[in-house]
Amino acid sequence: MLPLRFNQRSGLKILCLGAHCDDIEIGCGGTLLKMVNEYAIDHVKWIIFTSTNDRAEEAMKSAEYFLMDVARKEIIIKKFKDTVLPQQALKVKDYFEQVRKTYQPDIIFTHYRNDLHQDHRLLNELTWNTFRDQFILEYEIQKYDGDLGNPGLYVPLDDKIVNKKVRAILDNYSSQRSRHWFDEETFYALMRLRGVESASKYAEAFYMRKGIL
Repeated sequence: MLPLRFNQRSGLKILCLGAHCDDIEIGCGGTLLKMVNEYAIDHVKWIIFTSTNDRAEEAMKSAEYFLMDVARKEIIIKKFKDTVLPQQALKVKDYFEQVRKTYQPDIIFTHYRNDLHQDHRLLNELTWNTFRDQFILEYEIQKYDGDLGNPGLYVPLDDKIVNKKVRAILDNYSSQRSRHWFDEETFYALMRLRGVESASKYAEAFYMRKGIL
């Protein structure tokens, strides 16, 4: 396995994109916590595209927790309608262009290209259409659709970070606790599986379509 490392001394600009309030934390929360611990982070822009007032409050609290050690951060919660983002594609695309004109990140975390949720797929398509000079990693989210694939890039995570991620998701998103899949077993299970695949105990995995070494 070939390790890929960023320059730990120069400040990184990171863009996190999520269709729904807990997507970023579930898909790449552990990786973000690890990067904040190990790298110089210049700025993080965290954007959620759909929300209700109640969930927006949870999402803001959660994002603040994950980014508590980042000095420069911007958390944006949009109010596009949930589950029908493709029907709002022109407005969403216009917003992507606004982001591009004001922010040039080094790394972008976005949804997986073959995710079966329509909102997730749209954000992936617009990420690649809008940003051409960035290192883009596509994260995965386990769900009923059964669309997990074969990712090619892994970020090993230690117990402390994994526990911190899972606890934060469960504590901050109380509105989701009634869902049958929203529990610690679900979140630990996927990270444990990806750990097996990367010769570590736990890991988050990503799809990297293009990269330049």
